[in-house]
Amino acid sequence: MLYVYVGVAGALGALARYGIGMAIASSWTSVFPLGTLVINLMGSFILGWLTHFLFRSGRLSPTVVTALGTGFIGSFTTFSTFSVETIQLLEAGALGSALFYVTLSLGLGLLSSWLGFWFGRRRFNRAIMRQEEVR
Repeated sequence: MLYVYVGVAGALGALARYGIGMAIASSWTSVFPLGTLVINLMGSFILGWLTHFLFRSGRLSPTVVTALGTGFIGSFTTFSTFSVETIQLLEAGALGSALFYVTLSLGLGLLSSWLGFWFGRRRFNRAIMRQEEVR
């Protein structure tokens, strides 16, 4: 049954990625792959937050945690598209844009993950403190 949940969550993540990507593409005319960058940064933040709050809180079953983390976020973010878009920029002779894209993706991706961890840890600690106050 876990495979079904991961598959459904993966389909939803892929649809969300496609929808957000299309929305960004409709208003972005540059060859710079802003849609993939934004999606990957969002996914990095969300997975960091989920990892340090929701998954640790015990509010979700291990099945739901796997479906969200591996299924939804795994299909929402995309390293393969990032890689292909970088190669396309290089082949188009846009070395500066390619380097900028790689640097932004790595630097802001790590920052997004860290911020997600930070906010998630903070939220988790507040929840623990509230539980202790109730006792």
